[in-house]
Amino acid sequence: MSIYLNKDSKIIVQGITGGMGAKHTALMLDSGAQIVGGVNARKAGTTVSHKDASGADVELPVFGTVSEAIKETGANVSVLFVPPAFTKDAAIEAIDAEMPLIVVITEGVPVQDTAEVWSYLQGKSTRMIGPNCPGIITPGESLAGITPHTIAGKGPVGLVSKSGTLTYQMMYELRDFGFSTAIGIGGDPIVGTTHIDALQAFEEDPETKVIVMIGEIGGDAEERAADYIKANITKPVVGYVAGFTAPEGKTMGHAGAIVSGSAGTAQAKKDALEAVGVKVGKTPSETAALAREILQSL
Repeated sequence: MSIYLNKDSKIIVQGITGGMGAKHTALMLDSGAQIVGGVNARKAGTTVSHKDASGADVELPVFGTVSEAIKETGANVSVLFVPPAFTKDAAIEAIDAEMPLIVVITEGVPVQDTAEVWSYLQGKSTRMIGPNCPGIITPGESLAGITPHTIAGKGPVGLVSKSGTLTYQMMYELRDFGFSTAIGIGGDPIVGTTHIDALQAFEEDPETKVIVMIGEIGGDAEERAADYIKANITKPVVGYVAGFTAPEGKTMGHAGAIVSGSAGTAQAKKDALEAVGVKVGKTPSETAALAREILQSL
């Protein structure tokens, strides 16, 4: 079991012929992911050459549209490596094609564009992860995004994080236990999949025994997640909030990481999570140690 992504997922890449698309298509194939093609309207009808995880040559077809790619390959996941100016249109095209899962890697998407896509998603069958995220990995099965697949193998930890690099660090810290799925939801003010969405999915996944949730300063996503955990989550949750030393009123790294007064501070988020029984570390390593204690007691 896993959440959102497994060995049977058939993945296409929107932007497969671009530099980043080509590079990460190769890395996803190397992870064992089932990449079945790509989309670039200007290069429809061509193919791109790669090697699969066994080193065998593969020729991936390039389609003109997402709907054509779905029809020809049965794809049910699309990973978007599309420049920010074109990301909205690419996402809406995938939503219109009823792609079950879209993973938007692109950084720097205008917030208004993401808001329009988010609004367009309401009532539709598509789940969006991102934008500005590392994507999702189910170790040993599939990868849709840019997370290095060599960090950790399969195991009982479910990880959801706003930060890409902290996703990688936590996977490394707990690599001796392994992960059911690790999902980077992105650090923008508006994202398609929230901490709460992932928490719900991990709660329902029988292979996930412990959930690690990484948040950061700004907004109220972690406080809302705390309320959700109190009402709905029975599994142990360990948390980390990035930004304890951040100066007030200054945007830090991610577009969503800005603190106004006491709202959105790391301490306020830590307090909210601890109030509902979540153990919160002051550093990623301390957080991993808290998770390790729980895992060893299971």
